[in-house]
Amino acid sequence: MIRNIGKLSDKEYDLVVIGGGIFGACAAWDAVLRGLKVALIEKDDFCQATSANHFKMIHGGMRYLQHLDIKRVRESSRERSVLLKTAPHLATPLPILMPTYGHGMRGKEILKTGLFLYELMTFDRNKGVKDPARQIPRSSFLSKEEILKEYPGLDKKNLTGGVVFYDGQIYNPPRLVLSYIRAAVKEGLEAANYVEAINYIISGNRVQGVVARDTLSGDKFEIRSKVVLNASGPWAHKLNKSILQKYSGHLPSFSRDLVIVVPKKLSEKYAFAHVVKTRDNDAVFDRGGRHIFIVPWRQYSLIGVWHQVFDRNPEEITVKDEELQNFLNEINNIYNKVDLTVNDVSMVNTGLILFGMQKNQNGNSKHSFGKRSMLIDHYSEDNLEGLFTLIGVRATVARQDAQDLLDIILKRLAQKIKSSKTAVTPIYGGNIDNFEEYVRKADSETQFSLNSDILRSLIHNYGSEYLEVLSYAKEDSSLGEEIDGRGILKAEVTHAVREEMAFKLQDVIFRRTELGTGENPGQEALNICSQLMGNELQWSREKISNEVNEVLDIFSRRGPWRVSQ
Repeated sequence: MIRNIGKLSDKEYDLVVIGGGIFGACAAWDAVLRGLKVALIEKDDFCQATSANHFKMIHGGMRYLQHLDIKRVRESSRERSVLLKTAPHLATPLPILMPTYGHGMRGKEILKTGLFLYELMTFDRNKGVKDPARQIPRSSFLSKEEILKEYPGLDKKNLTGGVVFYDGQIYNPPRLVLSYIRAAVKEGLEAANYVEAINYIISGNRVQGVVARDTLSGDKFEIRSKVVLNASGPWAHKLNKSILQKYSGHLPSFSRDLVIVVPKKLSEKYAFAHVVKTRDNDAVFDRGGRHIFIVPWRQYSLIGVWHQVFDRNPEEITVKDEELQNFLNEINNIYNKVDLTVNDVSMVNTGLILFGMQKNQNGNSKHSFGKRSMLIDHYSEDNLEGLFTLIGVRATVARQDAQDLLDIILKRLAQKIKSSKTAVTPIYGGNIDNFEEYVRKADSETQFSLNSDILRSLIHNYGSEYLEVLSYAKEDSSLGEEIDGRGILKAEVTHAVREEMAFKLQDVIFRRTELGTGENPGQEALNICSQLMGNELQWSREKISNEVNEVLDIFSRRGPWRVSQ
């Protein structure tokens, strides 16, 4: 991946994608596989916002059974399978335990019926998934004694046992987005981070590209294209409002979703789901409220999701101590043994997803959680050709939304519609048939004396391309050293700069490596990384200090309650 700004302005593309999150990345990947000339630009770093900060779950659609939304059940299950096939290093099944109480809507009988129907609807959930460890098992049931062994702090009143069902989990969301982009670059995509679209190029009633600004240099330039896709999520309407008189009709509403990170595993074996007070007003079969999940992830636990209607600029996302404590209180109420306080939180992850409000018969508003992504064809809506907007609602369905959109774009370009290949084509690092066998073979054949956990982490993050990282350590043995005992090699930093467009320290700490994805790795780790990057990018001492302070500022906003020293 080489950032070549001059190349972006010297030809006309079939498609320019604005936004380097999961939806923009999937759209670019699909487009290049269908033979289009594509450019992708992102005003910050790739996968900097919601796509990096979500719950890391791949939803298989079971929640939609409560809504009797069979289409979404089928779609979610299919897309979960696609990720398990095409990104086996980054996607794994996730067992989820749910306690059962009494014999009503929260009882074992109702859940057993629901799971039977769900598994009937998703009978093909493992189609094409070769790796047995990546296949989604059938649900199972636990006795009262078995569930209390796993979660001894549960309320025992009317507890009858529990059920175990499966969803999926993403090992590292920023690496997933980067893997889509890297795969697309290999097929001809021209991508650049830190390039902001500041206006559209318009002739008559047709959009013919974008006016862009290199945020690293300040230079402005034009990118010409036949079609523009605005996939910048909660930032999309800001650019669109500048040219569309009627855009107020498309203004979306968002929820600021909150997930907290706790630096310990509350369970080694299962994620945990429990009903809370927040209602799901769209549910046809209501079990008493929405669910909060406690999910093991690497060496951490993720707890979420806490929703709040958000009507300000995306940059203004904040989390107050009082709000965080209220969330923790709700968690402690359903599982008192955990007894969490704000001092137990190492990081908060926030992002904006599509949300809505509905009026009931009394005129009062009620929450309506996002259902489907917003896809706007501005020719149909605004008589403006060559412009589409895609605001995604769930990372799980990003590939499918991109496929549907590309079908429309190809029709508009009057090109023969080639079938999408993204459901069967492995992304960067995804050429692995059996993950555990691959790790064992790599461990036995490696020429480096690597800790087995570090090697496993490398293969999770870079998949079948992990030797690309180790090649730097082969050239320079010092790059094979671990960074301050954090399980990350110095070679990953060098690789991020030379191969993956890392221009800022935060790019490496939060998105290219695992270093800052769960907590502050400490001053020494930041110093080592900044010096490595400084050597590559010829940073001055002042620049190195500024980069470290910028990362510390991000940690102070995302995790002021617990900062590692």
